[in-house]
Parts: sequence; structure tokens; C-alpha cells
Amino acid sequence: MRRTWRRARVRIRWLARTVLRGWRTSLQVRVITSTMVIGLATVLALGGYLTDRIRDGMFSQRLEEVLDESARSTLQAQDTFDAAPADAQLQQLFVDLVKALQVGGSGQRDVFIQRPVVRAGGAPVFVNSFVSDERLVPLISDELRESVGAGDGQRYQSVAIPAGNPIGARLEPGVMVGSTVSVPGTGSYELYFLYSFAPQQETYDLLLRTLVTGAFTLVALLGAMTWLVTRQTVLPVRNAAAVAERLADGHLTERMHVRGEDEMATLARSFNEMAESLQVQIHRLEEMSTLQRRFVSDVSHELRTPLTTIRMAGEVLHGAKDSFEPAIRRSAELLTQQLDRFEDLLADLLEISRFDAGAAMLDAEGRDVRVVVAAAVEQAMPIAASRGTFVQVNMPAEPCTADIDPRRVERVLRNLLVNAIEHADGSTVEVTVAADARAVAVTVRDRGVGLTAQEAEHVFDRFWRADPARARTMGGTGLGLAISLEDARLHGGWLEAWGQPGRGACFRLTLPRRAGIQLVGSPLPLVPAPDEPFAAVDAGEHGANDPAALPDLDHLELR
Repeated sequence: MRRTWRRARVRIRWLARTVLRGWRTSLQVRVITSTMVIGLATVLALGGYLTDRIRDGMFSQRLEEVLDESARSTLQAQDTFDAAPADAQLQQLFVDLVKALQVGGSGQRDVFIQRPVVRAGGAPVFVNSFVSDERLVPLISDELRESVGAGDGQRYQSVAIPAGNPIGARLEPGVMVGSTVSVPGTGSYELYFLYSFAPQQETYDLLLRTLVTGAFTLVALLGAMTWLVTRQTVLPVRNAAAVAERLADGHLTERMHVRGEDEMATLARSFNEMAESLQVQIHRLEEMSTLQRRFVSDVSHELRTPLTTIRMAGEVLHGAKDSFEPAIRRSAELLTQQLDRFEDLLADLLEISRFDAGAAMLDAEGRDVRVVVAAAVEQAMPIAASRGTFVQVNMPAEPCTADIDPRRVERVLRNLLVNAIEHADGSTVEVTVAADARAVAVTVRDRGVGLTAQEAEHVFDRFWRADPARARTMGGTGLGLAISLEDARLHGGWLEAWGQPGRGACFRLTLPRRAGIQLVGSPLPLVPAPDEPFAAVDAGEHGANDPAALPDLDHLELR
């Protein structure tokens, strides 16, 4: 029993969620439901008002007829008593009068002639009663008899008449009308007429059934008309939404079907004109972007030839710098440095142009990410030593194997390390590696000047600087982080940045362990704890003051 109740609750909840989802997601359902609810409420209110008025009207009309008829019959009975001879037998006269009055009306009715109530010790006593049906005598209530006995004219009372076979199987509505008549030589008697309202009740029930059937038919027709009207309105909107989704997916040739010349046809034509304009603009922008990428690529390639010549001349000058005067010697050194930076800029421009053109290829293989991290740290050691910065590496003992392109991942880590060392202002840079069943993550954390939330959003933009007045002391090209972001995306991974002024910055690289895995989280947090302590660096054999102090990485194979 408990299991059945649990299943019933689950089904009820599922049905409720389905109905709620349909209500929220379908304009047509909401319009039809609202229309039918309002229409049903209106029909019920109007039907209730009409049925009450009809019932009261039918009852009042029939009651007026009954009172007029009973008044005439009472006068007829009084005339009969007055015209009766003195020696007439009253018993037979009452019997004949009851039979005559029973069929003397507009329809079948029951007649009751009774003595007035004589109270002796508080109990009513019935004497010489003449009735058409003894079984209906209890319908004459004491209240009605007292009111009739007061002699103030006709009195009536609504009653429920037992009918059917056997008697009492059903009840019919009726009215008991009473008045008094005077019998010469005997006194006054009470004369009652019982009228059945069953024909009026049947007419009312028929009318009520007709109204209910008409009401539900009207609501159904209202719902059908609403569905037809909303379908003519909603269907073009749905088609427009479907075409818009196709356009958003890149199918720029999708168009709406135009039918007729009404407002919906005007909407479809306007939509198609908008889609045509968007297609033209997108093609124009694609052509401009293609020309721009081709221009950058061509310029980068064309600059290599004169750059090679300048490099050769610069090396000659740099080799003979000791024989020059100090100013000329310094110029030769600056020329060599700027040529190195110019070559790096050309290489980065070519790489960016390959990403923009969609020509970048991923040469993935199963590698231990710890080995790649160690290689990137080893390359950054001279820079860290020159800046007086410690680089601390925290790696798990277990291998962190993933399908990666080692060259691209090492380039990403090298860019992050160089960027962290440049902005660490001599503080420690911490590199952390972690892995779970789906992903491998590497964080590079410094405790330098930090970044604001707005700066963290733009840190991967090309040629962007947090402080435009601050020069690049490491000779960067301004494209390193942008290329790193593209490398991470090429792996199907994430490259994210966090910063806070005074607390430094943290960059997190998250890569899937297998190609095709959709990342849903990262093994390492991006935002450090508010009061996270910074572990002391184990200087090891390098000495306590060696900025290049590193954990022992000799057990890792560097490739």
C-alpha cells in the first residue's frame, strides 16, 4: 500500500511538472487555458443567475395560478354549503364535494376537509375528516393549521409530496393551500388543496440540462476558436524562432515562408529582409577579416627577409662592439635586443594568424603533465634568478597523464610563469599541479600587485596592459596570454585568471585528460582562500638565498 501511494505521488508530481512546463513554454496553452477559464467562469455565473431567475419566475407564476384557483374553489365550496337544504346529509355532501373539488381544477389535486384543531390538554384532535388521500394528511403541518384557523384568508406552505411506487420512492415539490369554510348548522371547517409542482420541476430540469449542455458546448467552441486563432498567430512566431535558431547556428540562407498579404506575411517579409541584410554584412565582415588575416600573415612572411638581413648586420656589429666607442657599443646591444623582440613578435603574429584562420593543428599525445611543468619551470629559472623571485612547485606523486600537445602546453606555462615573475615584484611564485578522473589543472600564483576584477576580464586581450604607463621589462610582445588562451581552447580546456589588488594574481590552466571530454570542473580552485598561508620554499642544496631554489625534479623525465 505504501509503495502504491509513493508511485501515485511520483506520478502526480511528474504530471504537475509536465503541466507547469507546458504552461510556461507555450503561449498558445496559456491563451487557450486563460480563455477557457474566463469563459467557463462567465458561463457559470450567467447560468446561475439565469437559472435562479427562471426557477423563481416559474414558481411565482404557478403559485399565483394555484392561489387564484384555490380561492375560486373555496368560494365554490362555500356556495355549495350555503345552497344545501337543511335536511341534507352532511356526510355525503362532504364526500361528493371532495370528489368534485379534486377534479375541478386545472389539474389533479388532492382535497382535505377537516375540523378545526380542538386543544384539550395541548393535543390536537381530528374529527370528521374528509380527504382524497389519507396518506397525504401528515403534509398538513401544525403551523399551517394554526395559521388557517386564525381565519385571515388563504395560507400556503411548500411541501415535499411522496410519490412513486412504493409511495415515497421519490419526492415531488408541491404547495399546500388552506382556508376556512362555514357549514350551516355545524360550524367552520378547514379546506386544504394540495397542488403538485412536478410538471414545473420537470420543465425546469429540462431547461437546466439544456443550459448546461449549451454552456459546455459554448466553452468548447470558445476553446476551439481560441486555438484556431492562436495557432494562426503562434505558428508564424514558432517558425520565426526556428529560422532564427538556424541562422544563429550559421545557416545564413534560411528564410521564412511568406503566405498571403496580412500582418504575419509582412512580419515574414521583414524577417527575411533582416536575415538577408545580416547575411550580406556577415559575408562582408568575413571577407574583411580574411583580408586582414592574410595581410598580417603576408606582412609577417615578407618581413622575414629584410629582418634576416638586418639580423646578419646586427650580429656583425654586435660581434665588433668592443672596438666601438661606448655610445655606439650600447646602440649595437640595443639593436640586438630589439631584433630578438621583433623576431618574437613576428612569430607570435604568425601564430595568431593561424588561429584566426582556423589552421592551428593539435599534435596531441599521452604525456605526464608534471614533466611539461618541470620543463617550463626550468626554462623560467634564469629569469626568476635575475628578478630575485623564488619559484615553488607543488606536484602530486602520482603521474598526471593527459592527451596534450607538449609544445603548446609548455608555451602556455612558460607565458604564465614569465608573466607571474614580471609582476611578482620579488615575491614567491607558486606552481601547483593536481588531477582528478576527468581533468588536469595547473595554477600559477604570485603575490605581487594583483589585478582588479575588470582587469582580469581583459588580461587575455591582445596587446592589453593593466597599466599602460608601465613598460614591459621582460621584452614581451603583448600576445603571449592571447596565444595561451587559444592553445587552451584548442585542447578543449580552460585558461582563467583571478586577481585582487594587494593579494596578487592566479592563473589556472585546466585540460581534459582525454580528447573529447567535456569539462565540468577543475581539480584546483581558482580563487585562493582569504587567509591562505604561503609555504616556505625548500632551498635545498642551492642555499637559503638562491632565488632559483626548486623542489627535487630529477626523478621526472624532461623531454
